[in-house]
Amino acid sequence: MQIAMLGTGSVGRTLGAALVRAGHQVVLGSRTAGGDTATGWVRGVGDGASEGTFATAVAGAEVVVNATAGTASLDVLAACAPDDLDGVVLLDVANPLDFSAGFPPSLAPMPNGSLAESLQAAHPRARVVKAFSTTAVEVMVDPGAVPGDHILPIAGDDGAAKAVVRGIAADLGWRPGQLIDLGGLKAARAMEMWLPLWVRLYGHVGHPQFNLALPTAADPTPRS
Repeated sequence: MQIAMLGTGSVGRTLGAALVRAGHQVVLGSRTAGGDTATGWVRGVGDGASEGTFATAVAGAEVVVNATAGTASLDVLAACAPDDLDGVVLLDVANPLDFSAGFPPSLAPMPNGSLAESLQAAHPRARVVKAFSTTAVEVMVDPGAVPGDHILPIAGDDGAAKAVVRGIAADLGWRPGQLIDLGGLKAARAMEMWLPLWVRLYGHVGHPQFNLALPTAADPTPRS
């Protein structure tokens, strides 16, 4: 698939490289094409990788991944042509964290209850899916780094779009039973609220290679 990866931070670069290794064509989007970070990423990843602005990355993409800083995501997507987002699966992996009072961050309020819902409201013809936002990028791209049947929640209003994201998760090594469908996009509110606790747990554990697990086998059945 042709995937636009918006954001040149560690999440965008690491997730983008993993998707290239899985056989996808990935364009790493940034505010200004030709920056050292994006250019170096393309050289390091090789075939299947390219870079451009946010707008040029989205043009022609089948899937757009929002890996930008959550508090900037609405502005980033606003810089893209609305027609280029029509019918596109918009995978939101970001969290709106507010660092204005230092560390640890708080959750920045979003106008529609969550970042994912706010993106959907701003781009009603895109098909927004929230996933991968509840764990570190090291686990996103290598679920085997954490032993056991830890889980990856997913939320969205479009079943076909969620199926596309399930396929991407499988490409990264996630087993079907690990994906927990929380139902509609409103569930993104709960997923984003997990992050402040995750940050505290990270400070306690001392590394990011941990995740949430359920004591019973995962049930992929969507919930309302």
